[in-house]
Amino acid sequence: MKLNDEEQAMLAGELGEPRRWAIEHMLQVGRFFDAPDFVEVTQAHIMADTESLGEAGVAFLENLMTYPASERKVRIPMITDPRGIDFCHYRRLRQTDEMAVLEQRAIEAFESLGILMTNTCINYQTIMPPVRGEHLAFGDTGVVIYCNSVLGAYSNFEGGPSALAAGLTGRTPRYGLHLDHNRRATRRFRIEHQPGHLSDWGALGGIIGARAGSYWEVPVIEGIESNPDSDELKHLGAAMASFGSVPLFHLVGVTPEAPTLEAVCDPDLPAEVIGKADFEAFFARYGGKGEKVDVVVFSAPQLSLLEMQSLAELLDGKTLHQDTDLLAVTSPVVAADARRLGLVERLEASGALVLEGMCFYQSYAREMGEANGWKRLMTNSVKLTNIIGGYGYEPTLSNMENCVASAIAGEIV
Repeated sequence: MKLNDEEQAMLAGELGEPRRWAIEHMLQVGRFFDAPDFVEVTQAHIMADTESLGEAGVAFLENLMTYPASERKVRIPMITDPRGIDFCHYRRLRQTDEMAVLEQRAIEAFESLGILMTNTCINYQTIMPPVRGEHLAFGDTGVVIYCNSVLGAYSNFEGGPSALAAGLTGRTPRYGLHLDHNRRATRRFRIEHQPGHLSDWGALGGIIGARAGSYWEVPVIEGIESNPDSDELKHLGAAMASFGSVPLFHLVGVTPEAPTLEAVCDPDLPAEVIGKADFEAFFARYGGKGEKVDVVVFSAPQLSLLEMQSLAELLDGKTLHQDTDLLAVTSPVVAADARRLGLVERLEASGALVLEGMCFYQSYAREMGEANGWKRLMTNSVKLTNIIGGYGYEPTLSNMENCVASAIAGEIV
């Protein structure tokens, strides 16, 4: 890889050991992907929940704390993905003090590096959304696909160490979606059944992601009859990335790089049709009708302020079944606004628990399930249904209205 003078100085250790480690790490990534050089990035976003980090990962971060601030501080704005603990409610969730202590250690290490503890996977809705053409080093798959597709920014999926290395150096290897020719569509999908609820948009993402099935496939979607809003695009992208590792899609006439089909692909590319039967088959994968529901979870991605409002309206004047828990998971920024606007109070009046700064599946989900006796989980998040079975749950997918009705009835309606 070609290095400029500053990058050579980092590699030689002239700017401190943390930056030497960082540039060496990214050189290995760049060589693997045949990157010719580095591209400067303006923001970084790191996934590093403590369930994944463990003791060894936290100790690695703490070791960086031992270097002078001038050597260890990140060089560009850098923010965090959801954490594993909501310190106000972790005991109610039956998480342990040991989990909380490890989380606090990680937070202190991140803060010592100059990283902002935003604790969110919806930073594109709340914290300085990137602009078209901006090069980034973002980690969360839902964040990356939204910023690439909806905002026209440029980012690959960055693993935790790579995101940290980008923060320390202000650059990342120039490969993948930092290159325009990799952003052209390789798969074409024509929609013949219009999605309605957020869960429908997630199902569409799941269907396309499963068919694409590769980081290097770029779907283009045509046939959507109305412009989707931010939450609909959020669920579409998060599910697509979860089911197919897809980091970019184009929606003809909606997303910035696809004003027309011809702008992103050869018009002779054959179209794959997605119809009503495909949606019905997707939802049929997740059963449980009539069964007791243990926990209803709205998470993955975190709820926007408008989703919090919709949930509050559905729960107004109602009480959850005594044997069913309902968790509404959002970002600290949205939680603060929801509290100011009275939405948190309305949700809690029903018995719901509002959690902030965490994400359900990154928060010791298996341990929480075993401690609380949760088995049957209901959600409107397609991404969560795809992940949570691996933690010992039996997921049921439905729209927000049915999820709330089931939480009140205590069984899946």
